[in-house]
Amino acid sequence: MIVKQADFVRSAVFEKDYPEELSNIEFAFVGRSNVGKSSLINSITGRNKLAKTSKTPGRTQLINYFLINKEFFFVDLPGYGFAKVPKEMKKEWGLTMERYLASPRKKLVFVLLDIRRIPSGEDLDMLRWLDHYGTPFKIIFTKMDKVSNNDKFKALKDIRTKVDFHNDDVFFHSSLNNNGKEQVLEYIENCLKGEIE
Repeated sequence: MIVKQADFVRSAVFEKDYPEELSNIEFAFVGRSNVGKSSLINSITGRNKLAKTSKTPGRTQLINYFLINKEFFFVDLPGYGFAKVPKEMKKEWGLTMERYLASPRKKLVFVLLDIRRIPSGEDLDMLRWLDHYGTPFKIIFTKMDKVSNNDKFKALKDIRTKVDFHNDDVFFHSSLNNNGKEQVLEYIENCLKGEIE
């Protein structure tokens, strides 16, 4: 799939503020703060500044909607984890995210995990939550440019102590060199065609 157009539509907190649902499935991106959600969205859309990136964890505090090819939405959800913000604000972000994930909108969730980190309790809670509610999701391992091939195999072995997956069933991505971008876009295209349940 080629992304010809990508436009920021709006930010939202409550369901009433979400843009009107399109006929196509939408693709949401979730993960701990600083895992690279915004960088991934910029990489796969080919737009460097579409989603705001920051070295400071917790930059994305709202649900951000982007219209892709005037056909479907990418949805950038708030990060969870170690952002240095007051507990009350963290709780609000959690509710903002939970409202979206529990909404009846037709969605597939990409859960981003940093290849260099063993999944946190919050990562595991997110995977269990999606599983429990029957929300379809796929894992994308980010920051692949930060590890050598040897490190990658060791990292995956460590991660498997917490999460059960097959390499064929997950994606690997580097926003630095765009490796893995085509695989993610191909998967999205197949979802839109209805070739993937």
